[in-house]
Amino acid sequence: MKRIVLGVSAGIAAYKAALLLRLFKEAGHHVDVIPTTASLQFVGAATWEALSGNPVHTSVFEAVDTVNHVRLGQEADLVVIAPATADVLARAAAGMANDLLTGTLLATGAPVVMAPAMHTEMWEHPATVANVATLRSRGVHIIEPAVGRLTGKDSGAGRLPDPEEIFAAVRGYLEDEAPSRASGSGPLAGKIVAISAGGTREPLDPVRYLGNRSSGRQGIALAKAALAAGATVRFIAAHMDLPAPEGVELITASTARQLQGAVTEAARGADVLIMSAAVADFRPAQYVDAKIKKSDDHADPVITLVRNPDILAMLIAQRAAEGRSGDLPQLVVGFAAETGDAEAGVLEYGAAKLARKGCEMLVVNEVGENLTFGTDENTVTILFADGAQPVHASGSKDRVAATVIDAVAGALGDG
Repeated sequence: MKRIVLGVSAGIAAYKAALLLRLFKEAGHHVDVIPTTASLQFVGAATWEALSGNPVHTSVFEAVDTVNHVRLGQEADLVVIAPATADVLARAAAGMANDLLTGTLLATGAPVVMAPAMHTEMWEHPATVANVATLRSRGVHIIEPAVGRLTGKDSGAGRLPDPEEIFAAVRGYLEDEAPSRASGSGPLAGKIVAISAGGTREPLDPVRYLGNRSSGRQGIALAKAALAAGATVRFIAAHMDLPAPEGVELITASTARQLQGAVTEAARGADVLIMSAAVADFRPAQYVDAKIKKSDDHADPVITLVRNPDILAMLIAQRAAEGRSGDLPQLVVGFAAETGDAEAGVLEYGAAKLARKGCEMLVVNEVGENLTFGTDENTVTILFADGAQPVHASGSKDRVAATVIDAVAGALGDG
């Protein structure tokens, strides 16, 4: 049993925190709820006391005899704030302690997880962006808000993720051992999983690059799912919108050629390699040391591109050359971000790529300007080189990641 502090700030999504509280209680944990005063306009103290079985306070001047604002933080194994409004993010980033919740944040040494919820304009405001960056730099785990219907007619980024997704995101903190170590249980216990994530960037000049829309969200979700399954995770990160998950062995790379070396090194001795990074197919043939200027004659610049190495195909070829005596993983999972056209559909292109690459599994997803990249949702089909029935998964990237890791565990078990 762990002691959890559940902070609830003033947003319409506060009702979801009641469902999250129930999940914590059903898992056998002790939960102290600290609502902000304003949040009680949405969900009352009686609800929190009834569901948690513990008294509820909002002010440092309540239960003074127990020094509540210090005791709760000191005793906590985990602090979760859901929803975390822009106001609470700002006060936490500033180190304020003007109520019981923010006072507890300053007094705790436990991991802190915040699940923001607010209107899109508030989430994207420079002040909020800066506050989130500050909190992350201090080790606070910020769960990205979901994209969907908000209060009123608005839709966009800022929706509180469903309670089940928040619970899954913090589950690693509630295990008896740190998520960076194989726990001795789970389908991948004792296994090493190497995962690449994010998008590569190919520099053109000191200020410009050729890149792609990958955010790294799916790779992060895969790493979390592998950790939850008991694996040791080597995480090779290209450019990502979010920080790497806690508990992984982090390796960073920028360009496709850098990623090639990092992946090959991380894959050695691993049981599985999952190549979810979006690797640029081409790079500028020439890097210019100074910023390319507009010419006075208004001539358009000509940029020549050359092919980048096919990391997945080259690693498969190297594995074949080394044979069973080598130490490259015998299970390699590729990702194919595809778009259909008049000649073939997404899955047809995916099947052709699986045969061409030579990996054991290929996760195929359709991409586009508003599909997959940078969003919290994904739809994939997992293809198998041995002819097994394809597996489909859709929904949150956490859910898709869980399906992929289940398939990986099944393939290792069959081997």
